Amino acid sequence: MYRPTIGLEVHAELKTQTKMFCDSRNDPDETRPNVNICPVCLAHPGTLPVINHEAVRHVLRIGKAIGGTLADFTEFDRKSYFYPDIPKGYQISQYEHPLVSGGELAGVAITRVHLEEDTARSIHGKGKTLVDFNRAGIPLMELVTEPVIHDAETAGRFARELQLLLRTLGAGEANLEKGEMRLEANMSVSNTDGVFGTKVEVKNINSFRSVERAIAYEIARQTALIESGGKVVQETRGWDEGKQETFHQRFKEGSADYRYFPEPDLPKLFISEIPDFAGDNLAASLPELPWERRARYVQTYALRESDVVYLTSTIERVNFFDAVATALDSDATHILLAANYIVSDLAGLYAKKGEESFPVLSPALFAKLIRLVAGGTLSSRGAKDVLALLVETGKDPEELASENGLIQIHDEAALGAVVDEMLAEEASAVQEYRGGKEAALQYLVGKAMKKSNGAGNPAIIRSAILGKLT
Repeated sequence: MYRPTIGLEVHAELKTQTKMFCDSRNDPDETRPNVNICPVCLAHPGTLPVINHEAVRHVLRIGKAIGGTLADFTEFDRKSYFYPDIPKGYQISQYEHPLVSGGELAGVAITRVHLEEDTARSIHGKGKTLVDFNRAGIPLMELVTEPVIHDAETAGRFARELQLLLRTLGAGEANLEKGEMRLEANMSVSNTDGVFGTKVEVKNINSFRSVERAIAYEIARQTALIESGGKVVQETRGWDEGKQETFHQRFKEGSADYRYFPEPDLPKLFISEIPDFAGDNLAASLPELPWERRARYVQTYALRESDVVYLTSTIERVNFFDAVATALDSDATHILLAANYIVSDLAGLYAKKGEESFPVLSPALFAKLIRLVAGGTLSSRGAKDVLALLVETGKDPEELASENGLIQIHDEAALGAVVDEMLAEEASAVQEYRGGKEAALQYLVGKAMKKSNGAGNPAIIRSAILGKLT
């Protein structure tokens, strides 16, 4: 039996006004090449870097959130390697003295979190390579986990939680499809307890689903290789999304190959001497963290765990749900009903539209819809129809219900007439019910509800049917 061991390296671009060591604009949405550049990020001779205060603060807040140890002394280092997207011939990073050591996220132990500058972007095609330096020098957080992950699902869950944390803290958007968050998996398999196999690094992973698939593929590949008498070699492999397989890129470098040494053009940092970086100040600056929010939703509103996971999986959903809860005056019963409609009906409507969030729906109008349901003005069926109209039009739900004949009917005489008409059309189901088939009753209720355009009170309809069939 082979046991996989996985450690993740995550790079995430940080949200700052300017780049890591210069005053060029940090704009990940810029499409024109080489406009956010300056002599510093282009490595012109004689230029000197200056540390971005906000980038350091972002990493320290991340460290505080995950329970890591914040460095007192820290410094930057030169990581030397040559590639066209590294204008200096080295990258300013951190090696021996990272900003954050230790911590835990989603049950996964963290080794370190440090700060470095991003590289430029190489664009290959038509027999040539172009380099866009807009990205060169953007603040880049690197987070390294301990090798304590043993399956693809845990790795995917950790990566999703990290993205949510970065967005919650306002540290970065971490969009994988835009390259703002990049995942690398270091992994091995072994059939001996306590012994690691040969480590292979997998790069080019640009989605959470891909990280899970790449890890699962690599576990299977390494296991099959060993069982067939082959030998796993230490290398860097890429992930081919089209073929759904990894492929060889190069043999892996060791830390000695990068010739790390302290960056002579930047000062050492003594964190305790900078008031803004004091632990108490950083802690006070933290918002409600994702795991704290999940606990609050369960404890305060008695929501189901599965619903809480959905509601808190994106900042947009969190903001929408919190606004709805406020509009409902924090009434736990109404909020529980709202959560049910969000997770089932609203999520389904947006899934059909190919959207995961609720970009145009007013929380106040949605809350009004919930009050209409709770007060009996709308039936469950009517509420679903009004909700669909609300998503499309953004109009007042009560007006939509009235305009479309969806206000719930409680008049027993009117509903009795609807039931009489329905029973006359459903003789077969009537016979089945009288023959002892209880399921036929729910079928008849559904038919009467449909005949009333979803506006009939289902309890009154059910009572009317029973009265006429017994």
